[in-house]
Amino acid sequence: MQFVGCICNLFVMIKINQLNKEFESRVRLGIMSVLMVNDWVDFSEMKGILEITDGNLASHSSALEKNGYIEVKKEFVGKKPKTSYRVTQSGRQAFTDHLDALEKLLGR
Repeated sequence: MQFVGCICNLFVMIKINQLNKEFESRVRLGIMSVLMVNDWVDFSEMKGILEITDGNLASHSSALEKNGYIEVKKEFVGKKPKTSYRVTQSGRQAFTDHLDALEKLLGR
């Protein structure tokens, strides 16, 4: 009986290791979820959707950009700066793999 428990624990460990640590934060999960279903989303819109602070959005989007998961576009509209985000192809694949691993962990 104990042997079966060990196999089960190993199986769960393997599934957990398939999760992407970059998406452990609820803010990063939110950013990626919004970007998976939208083309470009600007800073103000993202901040409003996720109900987070400027600093939280800036730091988490910077980490996702550093890993190549999102693209950040900074431009001026008139004299006002505008920052927009979109998911990259590698980000889309990484997030899809992460969601698939979550589904497996849940036994679906």
